Amino acid sequence: MTTQNTQDRLQDSLLQVTHLLEKHRLVETMLHNQANPKQELIESLVHRQHLAELQAMLRRLHPADVAYILEALPLDQRLLIWQQVQAQRGGEILLEVSDAVRESLLEGLSRNELLAVVQQIDTDDLPDVAEQVPADILQEVSQSLNVRERRWLQSSLAYPRDAVGHLMSKGLLTIRDHSSLETVLQELRKREELPDHTDKLFVVDTRHVLKGVLPLHTLLLADPQAQVAEIMAANVVSFTPEEKASDAALAFERYDLVSAPVVDTRGRLVGRLTVDVVMDFIREEAEEEALQRAGLRGEEDLFASVWDSARNRWLWLSINMVTALIASRVIGLFEDTIVRIVALATLMPIVAGIGGNTGNQTTALVIRGLALGQINLGNTGHLLLKELGVSLLNGAVWGSVMGLFAFLLYQSVSMSVVMAAAMLLNLTVAALVGITVPLVLYKLGRDPALGSSVLLTFTTDSMGFLIFLGLATLFLL
Repeated sequence: MTTQNTQDRLQDSLLQVTHLLEKHRLVETMLHNQANPKQELIESLVHRQHLAELQAMLRRLHPADVAYILEALPLDQRLLIWQQVQAQRGGEILLEVSDAVRESLLEGLSRNELLAVVQQIDTDDLPDVAEQVPADILQEVSQSLNVRERRWLQSSLAYPRDAVGHLMSKGLLTIRDHSSLETVLQELRKREELPDHTDKLFVVDTRHVLKGVLPLHTLLLADPQAQVAEIMAANVVSFTPEEKASDAALAFERYDLVSAPVVDTRGRLVGRLTVDVVMDFIREEAEEEALQRAGLRGEEDLFASVWDSARNRWLWLSINMVTALIASRVIGLFEDTIVRIVALATLMPIVAGIGGNTGNQTTALVIRGLALGQINLGNTGHLLLKELGVSLLNGAVWGSVMGLFAFLLYQSVSMSVVMAAAMLLNLTVAALVGITVPLVLYKLGRDPALGSSVLLTFTTDSMGFLIFLGLATLFLL
């Protein structure tokens, strides 16, 4: 199935659910408005019939598709859908929805309902929802696990969300290097199923130290009498629980990994990282970065309350307001110049706007380079010189174009020169800021995307106005 077909299927499922909800609402409204001796009974029967129809439709959908529908519905309709699925598949669906939507779903559950839903979730996946689950519920679920699973859960929760240890799973298959391939195959056939995304077996010694891996395709194609030690791959890409998940994600992309071992400082195998978890992490990071670049503090439910949505945007709106006031005061310093040469008012937004665009381009490249680990102390200077060269070339080219445009409009050589010079200088400033802002945030241990566009816009606007109006004051008056 192609990506387009998948998206079409999702949209079709969403439309079916929304049409069904609307049809049910209309029918029940009509019944409610009709006078009938058995009004209550009829309404109850029709409502049950509608819910049965809705449940039948939802049962045919994958949990990820139900999660998609929940995120695309207003809160009242979302909760109605959630009531139909929580008892049977609530745990699976909670793992698929965003943190903000998950919080809205859990808020309306009673303690017993919440406990029942959380108990549906596999131990490996519990850390993903732990932040939204009350501590007493999590503790009760933990007590119901066996000793090994409880230790695993406590260990996973001890790591931050962006660490490999938080994302790793315990589902893995281990073998010894002195076994024959035939013996390994016989042992595998005794199992009812393999852990998800199993593409290799992990070879360990008696102390559970990782010695290598045996890919499944090698196991199937090699001589059954061969020893594991003879054909296993000893050069293994592995991770430690403390490593950053973002570094692991880069390794998965670089080496086309499906799964990878996680080892402790002594080399002992402690878990496994799989591609599905890594992909989820990458998607969540990308979504969070996009929101932060726009000045949003974190993930926001599309259908959250007006109050919650407004409050989420206050921080960077307040910062933006302050920066806009500063930019306006820069313009205020040159009120006399603008009054005497009114044409400046029509040209100065162009200088600021193009500077902002240039800075955003540079910032996007720097953030991407930092995310991929391509920028370090050794090449920062080269990157700075390269971006300065690009900005000077673009400033010369497009400054000349705008200078010519200004001349054609106002028949003034001085105005044309000022416009061209202002463009050149502001594009240079924009490139410097576009590199500096994300690098400084990164050095401070903050997300380099956090508010970068807001800070960049403030700088390029203020400097654009200052440079253009300052040059005009010096050379046009």
